[in-house]
Amino acid sequence: MTTPTTSSVRTRFAPSPTGYLHLGGARTALFAWAFARHHQGVFVLRIEDTDVARSTPQAVQAILDGMAWLGMQPDEGPFYQMQRMDRYREVIARMLAEGSAYHCYSSPEEVEAMREKARAAGLKPRYDGTWRPEEGKTLPPIPQGRKPVVRFRTPQEGVTRWDDMIKGPISFDNHELDDLIIARPDGTPTYNFCVVVDDWDMQITHVLRGDDHVNNTPRQINILRALGATVPEYGHLPMILGPDGEKLSKRHGAVSVMEYDTDGYLPDAMINYLARLGWSHGDDEIFSREQMVEWFDTRNLTKSAAQWDPKKLNWVNAHYIKQCSNEALAEYVAPRIVKLGGDPQAVALPAVMDLLKDRAETLNQLAEGAMLFCAPHAPADPDLMAAHIDDAARALLAEFADKAKALPEWTPESVDGLIKDMLADHGVKMPKLAIPLRIVVTGRKQTPSISAVLAILGRECVLERLAAA
Repeated sequence: MTTPTTSSVRTRFAPSPTGYLHLGGARTALFAWAFARHHQGVFVLRIEDTDVARSTPQAVQAILDGMAWLGMQPDEGPFYQMQRMDRYREVIARMLAEGSAYHCYSSPEEVEAMREKARAAGLKPRYDGTWRPEEGKTLPPIPQGRKPVVRFRTPQEGVTRWDDMIKGPISFDNHELDDLIIARPDGTPTYNFCVVVDDWDMQITHVLRGDDHVNNTPRQINILRALGATVPEYGHLPMILGPDGEKLSKRHGAVSVMEYDTDGYLPDAMINYLARLGWSHGDDEIFSREQMVEWFDTRNLTKSAAQWDPKKLNWVNAHYIKQCSNEALAEYVAPRIVKLGGDPQAVALPAVMDLLKDRAETLNQLAEGAMLFCAPHAPADPDLMAAHIDDAARALLAEFADKAKALPEWTPESVDGLIKDMLADHGVKMPKLAIPLRIVVTGRKQTPSISAVLAILGRECVLERLAAA
């Protein structure tokens, strides 16, 4: 692999909008984005929407939303292939005129018969070149009323090779490659052809994509060479496997990246985790996107498949939650509290985040925990009250209420001091007072630190609930 000069790098992410932005696509975009950023280059977003039957505006928006959520804004684009049809037709006309492409009138049934014949002979199934012009060759008569496809005239001799940025040297014998269809009977250009023209026009220098495209690469290289275009450097990323070693699927969590937003993951945590799926910088597990850009080198991309680990993602997300400011967490969590039917304005939410964040793996867990403070108060179940609130407990609660009124300030420390003083005065252990306090004030037997909970709820609220009980 050649070392790119700083300003020459142009990468691209080119998804097909036939569904959401999935995890594999997000990782591919991340590596292309990081490579461009590392070299102060340009990151291009291209929407390959020529599959009209399956491409939808909703899928396009899902890709754009996913990219925006992950913070990978393109420097150029998005460009849409369907808006470039005139350019593709112009290049096809040029290739037909120069002889690097030709019209083929073989029907799909005839081509399948050619392939069956090759299989029967123990050969690789392929189009047999019936309509390929050759010196001294007489072509068949053109079938009446049949519209032709346009095929690329693939070189029949030699080898197409490249030094893959990830997999190393790869080569294909040209005689094994079909004369690729580059335009359908209705004139619509095909995927492999559009990709070539786009990479050429957009001056893409480095292509990072999934290794399911390895077989497309020699075809695209040959078309680029026929056009006299510069061939980019290619790097093919291994797939992501599920925890069971099988191809990642919906049952493993291979869903839209936006579902991870819905499920309460932070975008920086997703970036960190996705980066570690096939790339490393020594033993570093946690790093910012700025550090990733600084360190990113394709030589540190692995050749083997990465394995998706939901537990590891949760661990990474928990780390980012702990490092996030209480104010920022409150902004993330407030709309989730509203969805749960709570009122995020009912309490000092940053203080709640400070109380809960050390034990939370997702923003949704924070929202659920915050409902202790943000949901309308529901008194404890009568059976729970009967099991824990006896005359001795009532006496302790009444004394706590009286002394709470006299506290000069209402803080976790002052409340904690009051509780400890009462425990010492009565010679009882924490549960004798803490459990009744929790049940009466919150309606629950278990909560985070009771002193912190009471401090956040506020003296007035606590005294009201004690009085009501």
